[in-house]
Amino acid sequence: MFIDSHSHLAEAEFESDLPSVLERARSALVERVLVIGDGADAAKTEKAVLLAEGEEDLDLAAGIHPHEAGLASEPSLENLVRLARSGSLVAWGEIGLDYHYRHATPEEQEEVFDRQLALAREVELPVVIHTREAEVRTLEILGEHFGNGGPAGVMHCFTGSLAMARCCLEMGFHISFSGMLTFPKAHDIRQVARAVPMDRLLIETDAPYLAPVPFRGRRNEPAFVVETARALAEVKQVSLEAVAKCTTENYQRLFGRAHPTGPVEAARVLGRGPGLVPGGSATGGLETAQ
Repeated sequence: MFIDSHSHLAEAEFESDLPSVLERARSALVERVLVIGDGADAAKTEKAVLLAEGEEDLDLAAGIHPHEAGLASEPSLENLVRLARSGSLVAWGEIGLDYHYRHATPEEQEEVFDRQLALAREVELPVVIHTREAEVRTLEILGEHFGNGGPAGVMHCFTGSLAMARCCLEMGFHISFSGMLTFPKAHDIRQVARAVPMDRLLIETDAPYLAPVPFRGRRNEPAFVVETARALAEVKQVSLEAVAKCTTENYQRLFGRAHPTGPVEAARVLGRGPGLVPGGSATGGLETAQ
């Protein structure tokens, strides 16, 4: 069984065929998906909550993304605290810093990031971290909150340096790899994946973005996480079953979601059978990590 530890299933890209998307994930032996909610927009947050509550195999995280830091408000933060205390969330995020697009100023991003980290610690939730072109400040701010170790959370869609990965591991973070691990030129990411201990690994799609090889150019979806697991198995020189087992156990331990798993149809998992090739329409060009 596999777990997609980061997917934006509540976004508009999945409105037309979400039941089919979920069925394809289950057919590919993806037993759980962590849905990321937009914490800056109350309506979008509620949509993600209802989605996760309506499907037994969906979990929910919510937070204010750095792109939306300029929209953060006391009511939006209070709503996230309420959701956390109600048990609706298994994690707070994604949150962090993104100096590439700068939809919000660095100052706004850093203030909102720091505030959310403090609130997440207060409600005892792990955090889901987004960082892009902000490695130094991300580590500095995380160090203020997690200098004594974790478990802290997960570095989502990791593309940072090996030195950054080691710092994050020391603070108690897990490292999650997306479909970028399969990209032909992603040598640096594979080098980092090779160095991360098996008990700190997670896999994700970041759907609908960053579809892995051989599905690049299509809309990404949870069923495709198996291809990232396959690439990780190759990098670590272990079996696909070993990657499935460790990443599932890591997710359950980090997010407190231990679920019994049924018998696995090994032949279907190990081959690129029909269960791993979804149908439906595709949307191209979704290569931007969220």
